[in-house]
Amino acid sequence: MQAVTMTGNATLIAYDNGPILSTDPWMGDEDPAYFGSWILSCKIPAALKQDIKNSKYIWFSHGHPDHLNPISINRYPGKKILLPDHVNGRIRNGLTDEGFDVDILPDRKWVSLSENIRVQCITTVIQDAILLVDVCGVLFIDLNDAGTKNCSRYLREIVKGYKKSYVMSLSGYGDADMINFYDESGNFVVPPAENNKEVGIQLETMAKALCATGVIPFSSFHQYQRKDSMWAQKYVTPNTAYKVGLSDQIEYVEPFSTIDCRNLEVVTPEIEQVIADPVEPSVFGDDWSDILDKEDLLKIKDYFWRKERIRNYFRFINFRVGGIDNIVALSGKKDRGITFEVPRGSLMTAIDYRIFDDLLIGNFMKTTLHNLTSLYEGVGNFNFNVAKYGDNGLAESEQAIRAYVREYRRRCGRDFLFDLFLDKSKILFSRFVSRDSRTYKSARTVYRQTMRGFLE
Repeated sequence: MQAVTMTGNATLIAYDNGPILSTDPWMGDEDPAYFGSWILSCKIPAALKQDIKNSKYIWFSHGHPDHLNPISINRYPGKKILLPDHVNGRIRNGLTDEGFDVDILPDRKWVSLSENIRVQCITTVIQDAILLVDVCGVLFIDLNDAGTKNCSRYLREIVKGYKKSYVMSLSGYGDADMINFYDESGNFVVPPAENNKEVGIQLETMAKALCATGVIPFSSFHQYQRKDSMWAQKYVTPNTAYKVGLSDQIEYVEPFSTIDCRNLEVVTPEIEQVIADPVEPSVFGDDWSDILDKEDLLKIKDYFWRKERIRNYFRFINFRVGGIDNIVALSGKKDRGITFEVPRGSLMTAIDYRIFDDLLIGNFMKTTLHNLTSLYEGVGNFNFNVAKYGDNGLAESEQAIRAYVREYRRRCGRDFLFDLFLDKSKILFSRFVSRDSRTYKSARTVYRQTMRGFLE
């Protein structure tokens, strides 16, 4: 059998007379993620769990625990672990130190795993990676959470060489990021996830931009279980939403299907849903009444002061823990800062293990921006400089970040300038035109057509 099966959150199992490769195997129906906040929305069948365990290779894209889960990975002792060639190698070093057998896939080069399966890994500056999986001449484009920034042209040239190709990507309403925002008056800020309902348009846009023939919903199958994050359950994307807005120009394959790569037959089984029962935060070590001690405060201050762009862009970061404000004073613009309301247990774990992004994505931490438009604003870009460059990429000083970005820029070549041009065009236009206007919607269509023209 030469086939591919999708299961769990972002797991692809590639078969060549037996399971050869499994990607990002998070056993989320048993092993929670993000300090217990996330679990899978569906069960992984026992037979597929065994196939994952029997796979010759296991590939991890990046360090988020719904992909590389610290509990799930211990289910695969002795397996050959394949990793992207991430700059500074934090995941490689960590897994090697834990005794795992790790190989690094060369960036942008095909590697044969069996007679009928080959893969190519493409790293991205956000410490994520894309995996191209070729099974008997059928191409699966595993974007997981990486997107196509700085590699869209490169991917398109590869995809054009295949008669059959499928895009597999994070999509949905948009809760797989920090959406737990409050304004300075204490009012909840309704997230964009409230209105991002035409998920099929997201998938179709990616497929057409890459010249792929089909789409498969992927990397999007989580739900919430902590009592302090279950409010976000209303923003979780149901399986029925992935086709909304999708035209018949693109083949749609249901989630969790198996594709026989010899004859393109698709089989979609019945999948058992997981019912999330509310769980107390204390089960995961969080008591909202706990307060920080002096040692905690020193650790937090050191953590943020090491990150040069954060230190120079923000004036303060306030941690409201146990009802008490703890302000880390920085040297940036006056009154520009962030307040995080968060329990001590998960906060100090995030600081100690350099996984602050897990706090943002867990969506139990409440966030208030002061004189900021978003966590991605400007040179200070909190999300990138703390989580992507700092924690995951081990680049904290200005010099280290410049060297880090320069290496990824070298890898992507002309795609960097191409995507920079598209980003600048979008930013300038969005400053003057409302997203709700007819003009914006018409221009969005023109933009997509123009993007395709440039790619051609």
